[in-house]
Amino acid sequence: MRDVVVRHCGRVALAGILAFALAAVATQGLRPELDWLDAPLSFYLIGPWGPLLQAAYVAMAVALATLGGGYYRALPPGARSAAPWLLFVAAGVALAVTALAHSNLPGRAPTLEGFVHGTAAQASFLCVTVAMLLQSWRLRLEARWQARFRSAFALALACFAGLWVDALWKGMPRGLEQKLLIALIVLWLWRAAWWLCRAREAQE
Repeated sequence: MRDVVVRHCGRVALAGILAFALAAVATQGLRPELDWLDAPLSFYLIGPWGPLLQAAYVAMAVALATLGGGYYRALPPGARSAAPWLLFVAAGVALAVTALAHSNLPGRAPTLEGFVHGTAAQASFLCVTVAMLLQSWRLRLEARWQARFRSAFALALACFAGLWVDALWKGMPRGLEQKLLIALIVLWLWRAAWWLCRAREAQE
């Protein structure tokens, strides 16, 4: 029964991750007035097709919470920790706030809503990357999941480093730098959800 629930969590997470990825890619083509190299994903939440991307953000928020719950259930008591799950939930809540609060736009006066959006976005990035690191680290404690540990931890570490590069280094176009970081995070999440879908095979 535990394997069934774990695999179900993996499928729900995969669906949310896929919905987010497809919507994020699609809006790049549906909004030709925005330069995808310079415009961060937040700008696509406002205006035409914005509700589509907002819904995808909420789907990703559900995916994050489900993914964290799936790994908490998949790992035995000696290897599990509530910390990654709580951080995934916090990242999801912050992501939903990011979707619903409009970003500040160039040439316009900053607003409280824009401040909330920016703070929530950074909180979501920080919470999800730390959750990825902690969850990856826990995999080494269970023999049946150890084969996943090195690649998961290495990619999570790259995402965490990328977050600080995005925050501190301005040598790339803003939109491109952010979207590369998002792509790495989505890749880690996709692999983690796929592993949950194959939990029985991974644990045999």
